[in-house]
Amino acid sequence: MSAVRARFPDAPEPWIDLSTGINPVSYPVPAPSAEAWARLPERAEEEALIAAAARRYGVSHPATIVAAPGTQALIQMLPRVLPPSRVAIIGPTYEEHEICWRRQGHEVSTVTDPDQAKEAEVVVVVNPDNPTGRLLAADELPSPSKLLVVDEAFIDLLAPASSLAGSLPPRTIVLRSFGKTYGLAGLRLGFAIAGRELAERLRGELGPWAVSGPALEIGRAALDDDAWLSATAERLTADRQRLDDVLLEAGCAIKGGTPLFCLAEHSEAPVMVERLGHHGIHVRSFRQQPTWLRFGLPGSDAAFERLRTSFND
Repeated sequence: MSAVRARFPDAPEPWIDLSTGINPVSYPVPAPSAEAWARLPERAEEEALIAAAARRYGVSHPATIVAAPGTQALIQMLPRVLPPSRVAIIGPTYEEHEICWRRQGHEVSTVTDPDQAKEAEVVVVVNPDNPTGRLLAADELPSPSKLLVVDEAFIDLLAPASSLAGSLPPRTIVLRSFGKTYGLAGLRLGFAIAGRELAERLRGELGPWAVSGPALEIGRAALDDDAWLSATAERLTADRQRLDDVLLEAGCAIKGGTPLFCLAEHSEAPVMVERLGHHGIHVRSFRQQPTWLRFGLPGSDAAFERLRTSFND
């Protein structure tokens, strides 16, 4: 945000950052115990977090779950543990996947259709996609010879059957984000669900105490809180519809999204970015799709109203 603030120095404060797909109303964090700060995490505490994640994600065997300091760490790690491969990324999607595979010397191509990935040894799918919200069913996903990577960062609020986590196909790894749905991106917590051999290798690469003591405690409490997640899903569904209404009123077309963000299209998208920036509102634009804008959810009635009026000034 510092670069955006510098670009619009006269914008009103506080800024409203709608450039992410993070729940703007975060989980009410319980205060971590003093011991969580003062000592290294114990194995039992990590096992308790893994058990909570297994229940939340419908995974039968906790040994197949790896806890990490955010899914970004796993995205960076996977290209290091596989030999040089032909990698197909189904896009357009989260750019870090392509960046990380290329950095490690893999042969990477971006394709728009799963059928175009048939010759790849590794296939990466963000499901539902960021930013389009496209959701591929299990029978639409490729079966590459080495590994299928399914990034389910935005799947928490969809039907459980949408996820592969509970019925993992062979040669598949599923990535699950914690911070987006729970609004705690700064906690740095994420999970991989993989076959036992790959899961063990990832644990070895992460090393001991990869997840902090406070993250273990807070993550376990949040993942076990069924009532909060149910109420949050209801609120986010209503807020997403409210956001769509604001964008339609502003002349945008709705192209897709998830309960945590909306992908909109406008012929004058760059002009809208400038207008919103001058009003202290940051949204995501796309260099290769210049008519696209991605809007996260405003976190309050005041933020919704500020967005609505900014379009008209």
